[in-house]
Amino acid sequence: MNHDAPAYGLWFLVVANSAIFIFFAFSFFKPRTKRDWRSFSAFSAFLVALFAEMYGFPLTIYFLSGWLQSAYPGVDWFSHDAGHLLEMMFGWKTNPHFGPFHMLSFLLIGGGFWLISVSWHVLWKAQRDGEMAVSGPYARVRHPQYLGFILVMLGFLFQWPTLLTLAMFPILVFMYVKLARAEEAETRARFPERFASYAAQVPAFIPRWKPATLSDAGK
Repeated sequence: MNHDAPAYGLWFLVVANSAIFIFFAFSFFKPRTKRDWRSFSAFSAFLVALFAEMYGFPLTIYFLSGWLQSAYPGVDWFSHDAGHLLEMMFGWKTNPHFGPFHMLSFLLIGGGFWLISVSWHVLWKAQRDGEMAVSGPYARVRHPQYLGFILVMLGFLFQWPTLLTLAMFPILVFMYVKLARAEEAETRARFPERFASYAAQVPAFIPRWKPATLSDAGK
């Protein structure tokens, strides 16, 4: 650890990382409706809150510093690496960037963005053709894009948990579930029999192991 380098107060990195990840999410999700923009804006707020603590001001570390320093006296909690709280608290004797929680976070974040991207192409084609999206990720789970956002947020929580993002996470999950139900009501009104068959075969948020075929989904 280079103690001459500032651990926090790097607000340029807050802005840069927030902009990069928000742009990635925008390019994958491509919000168009008011509902899309609400879900995307909430996700963007989560990212800004995360990077503000990761590079700007470690609010969580300050709030918990008394307990952390007494429970884990061998850790320099105001070093930047210590922000990887799970790696520090479980005492992995390795660079936190190569610890198990960090590796898991990469899988969740990468998988989430991949799911958002692949799902958007399927949804866009279905909307263009006036059909229900039932292929690709939609053959395994009814709301793959919302699931993708949840996976990305969960990945960041494993990598750099903060009090604010921990508080935001269940609220955002509830919001995505509510948005999903509103979308399903619209789809059910437009494709009543087909959606009923599809919903009976494909779970809302927990993917099925094998993809449903078009006949399974009521095609």
